[in-house]
Amino acid sequence: MAREVVSARGPLKGVVTVPGDKSISHRALMFSALAEGRSVIRGLQKGLDVKATRQCFEALGVVFEESDGVIAVNGLGVGGLKESFDVLDCLNSGTTMRLMSGILAGHGFLSVLTGDQHLRKRPMARILDPLREMGALALGREEDTRAPLVIRGGSLGALEWVTPVASAQVKSAVLLAGLHARGTTWVVEPAATRDHTERMLGGMGAEIKRDGPLRVGIVGRPKLRPFEIEVPGDPSSAAFWAAAALMVPGSELTVRGISLNEGRTGFFRILKRMGAQIEMRETGLAAGEPVGDVTIAYSKLTGVTVEPEEVPSAIDEFPVLGAVAAIAEGETVVTGAEELRFKESDRIDALAGELRKAGVPVQTFRDGLKITGGANLSPALFDSHGDHRLAMSAAILSLAIKGGGAIEGAEAAAVSYPDFFKTISGLSA
Repeated sequence: MAREVVSARGPLKGVVTVPGDKSISHRALMFSALAEGRSVIRGLQKGLDVKATRQCFEALGVVFEESDGVIAVNGLGVGGLKESFDVLDCLNSGTTMRLMSGILAGHGFLSVLTGDQHLRKRPMARILDPLREMGALALGREEDTRAPLVIRGGSLGALEWVTPVASAQVKSAVLLAGLHARGTTWVVEPAATRDHTERMLGGMGAEIKRDGPLRVGIVGRPKLRPFEIEVPGDPSSAAFWAAAALMVPGSELTVRGISLNEGRTGFFRILKRMGAQIEMRETGLAAGEPVGDVTIAYSKLTGVTVEPEEVPSAIDEFPVLGAVAAIAEGETVVTGAEELRFKESDRIDALAGELRKAGVPVQTFRDGLKITGGANLSPALFDSHGDHRLAMSAAILSLAIKGGGAIEGAEAAAVSYPDFFKTISGLSA
């Protein structure tokens, strides 16, 4: 395992660009494969998760032509994928496995999906159950709750699925199965989640229906138009640099060209409530998403209570929010975030354990945690737990530690941000 040592040697200043949005990158590859005609993708994220999606769709007969960072895709149409000769390896990517399962449920051939040791522990009944209700054979290990998964798709019927968890991946898996089904498929959520799937498919000609903020439908079997897309920067990656500016007095950083989709900016809104000097400026549109810049300056912070309804729009940023809470005065309390236990790691227990190594008092609950900030931080050897966001969050916290910190298993960052440690080294030099 790789070990990275991180410390701040002065204020962090400058402008940062981040990789393309991971959620949009996955969907751009998948949806271009389902279009009828030639799509063009620019700014695709280069992390291992997105690579997994590309490799899986290549195995399903899709040809991606890449030149100078521009990818052209000749789509096969809805229902047009080909049976893979081999097992589909999703690596560490839950997005790949869950969304692809929804697509494969509409294809009348057998598919076997697996992933690494972390992905094989993540819950999959939440997608297999609705796919079976629609008429697909959908099986998994441990009584159909874990990968590897077996999907034999075919003729699907529409349904209305009330999902017990607020998860964009679950919503998208059902909608993508509905794309291949007869009639209109509806998903009802307990809380609003990111809407990249609906935005992108709607822009390609799919008929998206809405009945309030928590009920969305899709009419099956459309012809999808090809598209050209410039993938905006990933706000989840930008969150690390926003947090970094708050770690070191005198710092000010600007992150350029990120998606400002309201469903993805909850972290920045929480920082504002904590007292952060942060400015978001919309500069245009990309892929139907508002895009802009975020500037954040070092600020004195106070702990806050994060309410359950705020969780979906910041679900991927809670590890780095933990680093911010560690330096804020008072208590930061998060509830309604049980979904964090089912990410690449159990992010509630893993985050708590890593913060405690630096001397931060943490109390955990079934659905969240309480972090008491403001104490003197101790140098520590952090463990990534094989989780890219924990690896990067530990590095951000290390900036606030006198003498810095070290991160074991730092290579996990390559899942979403291959150049992260190179960038942080340059900023903190």
